[in-house]
Amino acid sequence: MQKTKCIIVDDEPLAIEVIENHLSKFEDFEIVAKCNNAVTAFEIIRKKQLDLVFLDIQMPKITGVDFLKSLKHPPKVIFTTAYRDYAIDAYELDVIDYLLKPISFERFLKAVNKFYEVSGRDLTIFGSQENTIVQNDAYTYVKADKKMYKVYLRDIIYLEALKDYVKVICEKKSLITKHPISAFEEKLPQDQFIRIHRSYIVSIAKIEAFISTEIDIADRQLPIGRSYKNQVLKVLNINEGSI
Repeated sequence: MQKTKCIIVDDEPLAIEVIENHLSKFEDFEIVAKCNNAVTAFEIIRKKQLDLVFLDIQMPKITGVDFLKSLKHPPKVIFTTAYRDYAIDAYELDVIDYLLKPISFERFLKAVNKFYEVSGRDLTIFGSQENTIVQNDAYTYVKADKKMYKVYLRDIIYLEALKDYVKVICEKKSLITKHPISAFEEKLPQDQFIRIHRSYIVSIAKIEAFISTEIDIADRQLPIGRSYKNQVLKVLNINEGSI
């Protein structure tokens, strides 16, 4: 998976910590550096190939606005500031977004989604904001129809691979997102989901019935792939000879 390389430029350690915490919810971001002034950031941008800069505006020595104006070929930029006065500058400099502190995760997510829209890429975010292991609270954001949908893992019935896409079938809705099914397999908790076929991952709790060659779930009979059979029967704690 291609990582999005970014830096955080802010003279407030707490502000850097907030952005870093928000970014930890995304699986495909790499924080190359954290800087407390634009001069240090300039050296990093000059030496490294970056995709995105989270840039504070009011900083010592030079403001984020003046700093951005000084760059000939800047990376994409998201302003992070406590001041509303620079919105026009942000518009003229064609930045991705303008985030006002304190920055909530929901607002931060919208900004990152704008970056991905501009970059022509998709993203999926796994986890709950507090604890990704808590079964009732764990969720994923899935991008479909140019929107980010919040999907609780407990609501997912099964996933179906459709070439370069995955159909996520939930209790009340279905979503199609552009991701390989292997990306979901890596992130979904193994004690709750199992891959039964190259095209299917199912929620163990949602299985209604099964035989050695197929599983009944949500009024469908899904095949158990030959290479997945032993692992499926092991997870279900069944000997093949007993069914």
